[in-house]
Amino acid sequence: MKKIALVMGFVLLCGTAAFATPSTQIWIPSTDIQPFKKVHFGFDQYIKTRKIDGATREANVINNGITVGVLPFEKVQMEVGIDQRAYGVEPADSAPYYFNAKIGVPEDAMFSNSPAVAVGGYDYGTKKFDANTGFGTDYNITYGLLAKTLGKAGRFSVGYYQGSDKLLLDKTGQKDSTGVLASWDRTLSEISDKLWVAVDYMGGENGYGALSYGAAWKFAPNVGVILGMDKYNNDNFKSTYTVQVDIDLDL
Repeated sequence: MKKIALVMGFVLLCGTAAFATPSTQIWIPSTDIQPFKKVHFGFDQYIKTRKIDGATREANVINNGITVGVLPFEKVQMEVGIDQRAYGVEPADSAPYYFNAKIGVPEDAMFSNSPAVAVGGYDYGTKKFDANTGFGTDYNITYGLLAKTLGKAGRFSVGYYQGSDKLLLDKTGQKDSTGVLASWDRTLSEISDKLWVAVDYMGGENGYGALSYGAAWKFAPNVGVILGMDKYNNDNFKSTYTVQVDIDLDL
C-alpha cells in the first residue's frame, strides 16, 4: 500500500496533464496486458501540427497515467488504469479523469498456436454527455482484439471497437461510433533487441480514427521511449507527432 501511495503521489505531482491508456501499440489498444503487480507509467505527449492563426500552434495534448496488472494468473490476465488528460482548453479540462480496463489471454494459452485474445474498454469519462451543451467525456470505447505472432514476420492484430454515438461523430456531425482495429508490430532483433516498430489503424472519421506508426527504443529493461506520428482519418484534424515515455515498476 505504501508503494501504491508513492506511485499515486508521483503521478499527481507530475502536474497539469495526465492520461493512462490501456497497453497500446502506437495509438490503438494491444492484446498486451500488464502482469500481476506490475505498475506501468505512461507519459505521453501529442504535438499538434496545426496553427490557429498562421503563427500560434494549437495546445498539445499531454498524457500521463497508471495501468496496473491485477490478476495473479499466467493464462488469464487483467489490467486496470486511471487517466487524467489535459487538452489546454475548456470545458474539456474541467473533467480530466478517465478509466480503462482490459482482460485477456496470451498466445498459446488456450491451445497450441492459439491467438492472444483481449477485450476491454477505455476513455470511460466522468462527465456524462449533456445534449444542451454538447459536452461530455463518456466516450466509453469498448473493443475486442485477436493477435498472432508469425515468426520473423512479426505480430498481426485485428479487432473491432464501439463507442458513444453521441460523442463519436464524423465531420458532418453524423454518428460514427464503430470501426475496425488493426496493427502490425515487431522487434527488430537483427539490429537490436531494444528496437521495436509498429503500425496501427483505427477505423472511423471520428476523433479517434487514425493511421499511426512509430518506433521505440528500450533504454533499460523497464524504460522505453516511442516516437511516432498519428494521421487522422478525418481531415479536419491535423496530424500529431507523439512522444511516449513508458516506465514499469514492480509492487
